Parts: sequence; structure tokens; C-alpha cells
Amino acid sequence: MSRPLHPGRDARVNKGWLIANKWLFARRFSQLSILFLFLVGPWFGIWIVTGNLNSSLILETVPLTDPYILLQSLFAGHSPETNAIIGAAIILLFYILVGGRVYCSWVCPINMVTDAAQWLREQFKISGSSTMSRKTRYWILAATLVLAFITGSIAWEMVNPVSMLHRGLIFGMGLAWFIVLAVFLLDLLVSRRGWCSHLCPVGAFYSLLGTHSLIRVRADAREQCDDCMDCFMVCPEQQVIRPALKGHVNKNSSDTIGPVITSSNCTNCGRCIDVCAKDVFHFGLRTNNVVKNNTSNLKNINKQLNHSSGVEVL
Repeated sequence: MSRPLHPGRDARVNKGWLIANKWLFARRFSQLSILFLFLVGPWFGIWIVTGNLNSSLILETVPLTDPYILLQSLFAGHSPETNAIIGAAIILLFYILVGGRVYCSWVCPINMVTDAAQWLREQFKISGSSTMSRKTRYWILAATLVLAFITGSIAWEMVNPVSMLHRGLIFGMGLAWFIVLAVFLLDLLVSRRGWCSHLCPVGAFYSLLGTHSLIRVRADAREQCDDCMDCFMVCPEQQVIRPALKGHVNKNSSDTIGPVITSSNCTNCGRCIDVCAKDVFHFGLRTNNVVKNNTSNLKNINKQLNHSSGVEVL
């Protein structure tokens, strides 16, 4: 089956434009609201949150610390303050429960830049894409820690696009314009979702936190799937969908694994929920992820797997 030119078109017709974009709007509201809380202080003198995404203080009381920053600091040989440890513990607990890469789709301001690049790729039908391993981001993550150990500083944060964009919005962009533009052009012209899905060590770190998170996207209505491919088209981590959507037969029994998207690389962005005209996906818990099958169901699953075996996952 050929790929749709306008993924989500049927969903917009069936559910209405607003409902078919509800999770996109929710993510943008979250990202912009977080930015506003940081900016309202230096811009208007209303200090609800002080600091930045790396380290902040809510109402001069509750500390929040990016655990990735704290980890770099430890590798650099620094002794963190008690508030930094408490703040990192709060963030760790939150993302371990709700899914680490929720940070990427609901908090990170660079996500809006890469989403814009992907939208333009679709509008101008830019299909060329270089091949990069998704494991590269984990090698870069390790390299940032080695760099911190060697230099005795959190050197990566000097060029981290996420940190630079956030600092730039508060204190002035400067060199940050070039770094953000480079990320935009990478995603637009070189590789589909090149930065977030292949290179970003921040996303790699948070994916490790979400390995066993409770909040997951589920495909409980997967039998209604009509193989339109819209969810694959919009998903920034396409490889995570098929196991939950098409099922996976356990080698030691006739049970089918699914319908929960269990991969820690899923960003819980809700794109697949928005674009699906059949309402196959929804947010839920990662529990009840084994489906008992009889012989008839097993034949249907095998038929679906064979039918979709030609799906290309970037």
C-alpha cells in the first residue's frame, strides 16, 4: 500500500479538525506554558520560576534539577548541593513514572523546531534521508559524560541545542541561532527526524529513564486497523509501533504480546492517536500486555504480519 500524502486526513474528516489535533495542541500548550513560566520573570518581573530547564526553583521553594546535568556534573568531579540532589530526585521520579521521553515531546523547545522542519519536508515532499543508526544518540550520550570527566566541566551544555535555545530566549540568542538553524536544516534536508531520533543525547538519557514507565500508548483496538499507514508516517520513532499494532507471537506459547507500545523510545506525543481515523490508539497503563489466543486468532495475526511485512520503518 502506498504511503498517504496527507496523514490524518481521514481522522480530520471523521472526528473534526480540533479533535484530530487535540494532543498536538496539548503538547504545544505544555511547551509554550513552560517557556512562559521561565520568561515571565526576566521579562515582566513576575518570578514564578527562576532559573532554566537545567536547574530551577519554583516559588523560591521547590527545586528542580535536570538529572542529566547532575550526572555530567558528577562525572566532572563536582560535589552537588543538597537542593540539586533533591531537584534531580523529583524529576527522576516523575519521568520514571510517566515516561522519560515525555520530556522530548511535551517540554523540550527544540521539538517545535524539528516538528516545523518535518512539516516542511511533507509540504515540499522532501523524501531523501541519510542513513543514521538510532544507537548513535547513545554513543553521543556516553561521549558527553567522557567529555565532562576529561574537562572537569559540563562542557556539552555549551553547545547543547536544548540549553542554548532556552538560554537564548531569556538572555539573547547570539550563537544559539546558528546551532538551532543547524538542527532545523539537518531535519529538513539531511535526515528525517535526524536530531531527535538519531543524535540527541538528552533524548537518549530520558529514554533510559522511561524503560518501565507506567503511562504508555496502547493499541487496544488494533483489530480495527485498516493499514492506512498514517501512524507510521507521523511517528518520530516509527519502529516502536508495529509490535503493539500488529502483535508478536510468543515463541513459547500461542500468546500474543501487545497492545502496549513498551519501547522507551516512544515519546508519548500522541501523534498516532490524533491521526488514526479508527481510534486504534489511546493513552493508558502498560499493564495487561499479553493476549490469549486461540488457533483462529493466531491465524489472523499471522495473516496480518505477512500482509504488513513490506512496511519500511525508517
